[in-house]
Amino acid sequence: MRTAVATGTPIAPLRDRVQTPDAATAYAIQEANTKHWLGEGRRLVGRKIGATSKAVQGMLGLDQPDYGMLFADMAFGDGETIPVSRVSQPKVEGEIAFFLKDDLDGDRLTLADVLHSIDYAVAAIEIVGSRIADWNIKIVDTVADNASSGLYVLGSQPQPLTAFDPILCGMVLSIRGEPASTGAGVACLGNPLVATLWLAKKMVEVGRPLKKGDTILSGALGPLTPVKGGDVVELRINGLGSVRCRFEGEA
Repeated sequence: MRTAVATGTPIAPLRDRVQTPDAATAYAIQEANTKHWLGEGRRLVGRKIGATSKAVQGMLGLDQPDYGMLFADMAFGDGETIPVSRVSQPKVEGEIAFFLKDDLDGDRLTLADVLHSIDYAVAAIEIVGSRIADWNIKIVDTVADNASSGLYVLGSQPQPLTAFDPILCGMVLSIRGEPASTGAGVACLGNPLVATLWLAKKMVEVGRPLKKGDTILSGALGPLTPVKGGDVVELRINGLGSVRCRFEGEA
């Protein structure tokens, strides 16, 4: 997997090359890669939640979401230009990003703990990618591939939770000025805050609890959309404003 990351050349599915093609194996591979990258000097700044819709879970053979690591070198700012070659087989989706002002650690975490710990939210574009050829993925493939992570773009209009409705907020993601994906907060496990609670509990369970200052990409509000060089992507979420990026070059 690390070779595929380094070369940008997709590989055959991993599920055909491991003895036990299950979630535990996939997360063990992800954790080994995380430790490797931390050892290489990358900085862990948050987490992403994937597979928050029942349709995607069914496709991957999951009964719950999955998660991946966010590193500092994956982040772009509102309006930046992104080399499309940075992500293998790139697709974009609209999300709500939460930022923590307190740790989310300890047993028996509740939604109240999540509400207390979130400092603010912004609109965010996640640029997912797959190091697996032709996006031919199941649970082992995507989780071992850091939940098919690529890059992400954060909006520059931070808002408190009281400024928008996480469940009913509408989302429109446009490419070159044309709507390409629509959705709402309810598409993300029924509530992006519930998705965040799931993540917080899972991170305590695996020994990587969420910390003050972490960024959380809480899950897609609508379908994935492929992108290519020259595409301008803009995301608008009711109550959270917009975020925009441009892709340049060739994959």
